[in-house]
Amino acid sequence: MPDNKKNTSKKILIVEDEPSLVFTLKDTLEAENYDVIVVTDGAEAVDKVKKTEPDLMILDLMLPNISGYDICKEVRDLKYTFPIIMLTARDQEIDKVTGLNIGADDYITKPFGVKELLARIKARLRRANAYSKSGPVEILKLGDIKIDLNESKVVKPGNQEEELSTREVEIIEFLLANANKPISRDDLLEKVWRYEYSTNTRTVDVHISKLRAKIELNPDDPRYLVTLHGVGYMLRLN
Repeated sequence: MPDNKKNTSKKILIVEDEPSLVFTLKDTLEAENYDVIVVTDGAEAVDKVKKTEPDLMILDLMLPNISGYDICKEVRDLKYTFPIIMLTARDQEIDKVTGLNIGADDYITKPFGVKELLARIKARLRRANAYSKSGPVEILKLGDIKIDLNESKVVKPGNQEEELSTREVEIIEFLLANANKPISRDDLLEKVWRYEYSTNTRTVDVHISKLRAKIELNPDDPRYLVTLHGVGYMLRLN
């Protein structure tokens, strides 16, 4: 039986142009007591995000007028941090890597089972909720920089603020749990992305580079988020 109290307030934006899939997704999610909003034209997706501020977006890669990649990138450029799950008929690794690099949180290939998608949605909403304002205050101080994991932001000297995406918070959480220990790209891909490791991906490197620019005063000579050549990365706290 659906958990009405848990799901009622959660808004899910579906951006998909395949009528039969839209019907199935909408029917399934409403049965779980999610508030479902549907957009069938990619050109309308970002405006709908601004108007509705969803808790999660299910985003098709191949859409009329604009691709899911472009929508994802624009949403992240606007500093929205809600989880994005990409849907596509493609099954090439480079497509998955591209989506993850520009800010998608998960990726599921058509055809897929509805139960699998529901499980991923619930997992992503749980993670996002862990960093919501209702959660415990979590502050990490790195010298003169304050990282507010509760508010998903970085505060630098002079009250300069940088927004953190859900994925960036997850990376920090994982590195913090293993502070002062070397962490491989393989570990990060497995534990944060839950994505099969491949020596061809630069997903982790791209995200670490962007995160380092936010949490270091001098990203070119990092003091805390350091690269261990041939090994991976480490969050250095001492």
